[in-house]
Amino acid sequence: MRVRLAVAMTAVFVMIGVVSTVASYAHDDGMGGVHPPGQAQQAHEFENVVASNANEKSNAPRSFAPCIRGMAAKTFPCDGVDMMSHLTLDDLGLSFANDIWGWTDPRTRSEYALIGGTEGTVFVDISDPKRPDIVGTLPSHSNVGNQFWRDIKVYDDHAYVVSEHRDHGMQVFDLTELRGVTGSPVVFSETAHYDDFGSAHNININTDSGYAYAVGTRTCDSGLHMVDINDPSSPTSAGCFSDHGYIHDTQCVIYDGPDTAYQGREICFNSNAEFVGPTIFDIENTLSIVDVTDKGNPVALARVFYENDGYSHQGWLTPDQGYFLHGDELDEVLRGINTTTRIWDVRDLDNPEVIGAYDNGTTSIDHNLYTEADRAYASNYTSGLRIFDTSQVAAGELSEVGFFDVYPENDNASFEGGTWSNYPYYKQKIVAVSSMDRGLFVLKPRGSVGS
Repeated sequence: MRVRLAVAMTAVFVMIGVVSTVASYAHDDGMGGVHPPGQAQQAHEFENVVASNANEKSNAPRSFAPCIRGMAAKTFPCDGVDMMSHLTLDDLGLSFANDIWGWTDPRTRSEYALIGGTEGTVFVDISDPKRPDIVGTLPSHSNVGNQFWRDIKVYDDHAYVVSEHRDHGMQVFDLTELRGVTGSPVVFSETAHYDDFGSAHNININTDSGYAYAVGTRTCDSGLHMVDINDPSSPTSAGCFSDHGYIHDTQCVIYDGPDTAYQGREICFNSNAEFVGPTIFDIENTLSIVDVTDKGNPVALARVFYENDGYSHQGWLTPDQGYFLHGDELDEVLRGINTTTRIWDVRDLDNPEVIGAYDNGTTSIDHNLYTEADRAYASNYTSGLRIFDTSQVAAGELSEVGFFDVYPENDNASFEGGTWSNYPYYKQKIVAVSSMDRGLFVLKPRGSVGS
């Protein structure tokens, strides 16, 4: 049973500088839609990150730095993870970095990091991870509104980019334009543009079905805005799911998991943080599971609350699709708990349940997490990239096997700096990590630390 936070918790917000009113705390997307509380606090602290892009951060080590006796380049705490290279915000031409994704050119096998920032999306060739090459930038479609968020995914050699900037829509960029580009970074133009929504917080793509799912838009009651991208440069609207209100992030798959009733169906696993009242206390935090096989008639399968909730943020399935590793972005702040990853048993899609909550002993806020083989790669703001062994996930257990801390100042439960996200799916077994205040890190887990 879910218990709503008591008004007495107001004292906590006074201590962390949060004013719990709609006007000052809710995040407005600039189009009239109000997102759940939490993002306003982030925006305020992110402004401080931009302002504090100090010289010492720009001058941080950039070349290969192996992890020796718990430190890389005598700067970054680490365990079993080496730094191959580092590009600063100044190098990237960004004032703030956020999301990251990756692409491997199917012809040349070159590997790229796609880094989102306030100004746009930067493309970096990391085929030689010790010598990253900035190929160019796709500027933001719109710069209206002082927003930092940008999210990127890839399908059929095209990048799809959404942003919280007003009137941004979804940019489409043909990544094959990166081939053969040498010399100074190029300013690219978008290949196509989708404008059935303005701002969006996030996007997920099911590469097996050719559908994109934008969330946190003003459309679809901020739920799943479905886009057919089977013709990559001609996206078309495909449907909506709005029954659960605001969805912060989602992973949509052609289901091949253990629940035989849904095998072969297209299923979305949603981190659902619906805003239902005027204060930070009034958020319905759930894991939401929806069958979207029929885009014109999506069917909700489950929507389940969980204990010690703050702000349901993001999660990713294990490769067997039996378990969902889930992060809550404000439980560390509101509940005073350590960095926590919840393990959901989703073998019965109609009845998911939390079977474990892993606390690795740090105090930082967790953000984006992705799984590969029997590893999970978690970007936890101020405590950096953390790598978990998921081999015992069926028992409700995770264990940390390595880390690289891109924010050595502290492990505070705050948005003051650190890693936003990571991409661990390169053939080279490297991990590209975006740092809000320090740019791009190309990391390589040693031996069995990685997947």
